[in-house]
Amino acid sequence: MVEPVGEVLLSRREALDPEAEGDAAMGRYADGDDSAFGAVHAALQSRLRTFLLRLARSEAMADDLLQETFMRIHRARGSFAEGARLVPWSYAIARNVYIDHTRSPSRQRERVAATDDEPGTDAPTGPDADGEQISIARDLARVVEATLAKLPPNQREAFVLLRYEGMSVADAAEVLGATEGAVKLRAFHAYEALRAALGDVGIEKKKRGAAT
Repeated sequence: MVEPVGEVLLSRREALDPEAEGDAAMGRYADGDDSAFGAVHAALQSRLRTFLLRLARSEAMADDLLQETFMRIHRARGSFAEGARLVPWSYAIARNVYIDHTRSPSRQRERVAATDDEPGTDAPTGPDADGEQISIARDLARVVEATLAKLPPNQREAFVLLRYEGMSVADAAEVLGATEGAVKLRAFHAYEALRAALGDVGIEKKKRGAAT
C-alpha cells in the first residue's frame, strides 16, 4: 500500500524536527490517544523542568511545579487546537503554574533560596580551566543570578525565554501573552540591567587590581 505523499512528508519532517514530532504526539493526545502521552512527556520534561527551575530557583519546587504542569496539560489537552505548536503552548501553561504558585498564601510566607546550580551559569571545567577562571565565572554567575532576581517578572521572563530557552520573539510573545514589541522591550531592559551590573563588577575588579 502506498502512503499518501502528505503523510510521507510529515513523517520525514517529524524525524528531522523533534518539535514537530512533539506537536504530532500532542495532536494525537488531544484527540484521545492516551498512549501518546509518553511521547509528549519525553518532548517536554527536560525543557519544562529547566524553565521552571530558572523561574523558581529551587530544585524541589521545580519538580512540584513540573508535576502540576503536566496535570494541567492533561486537563487542557482538549483545547490544543489542530496545527498548534506544543512548546509555546506548554510553556504558557508552565508559566501560569509558576505564577499561581507565587500568588498562593503559602508562597507569600516562603523565602526560597536560589540554587547554586542555576542552569546556564556553570563554571568552566577541564584541563584549560584554572582557579582564577573558575572564580571569575562563579562571580559573574552570581551577579547574573542576583540581577535577574531583582528584575520585574515580565523582564526576567522575557530574558529567560529568549536567552536561555532560545525561543524566537514570536514564540516568547505567545508564551507571555504579549506583543512581540513588548517582549523585545522587556528583554532590552533586562540586557541593559545585566550589562550595567557586569560592568560594575569589571570596574570593581580593576580597582582591586590597582590596589594590590
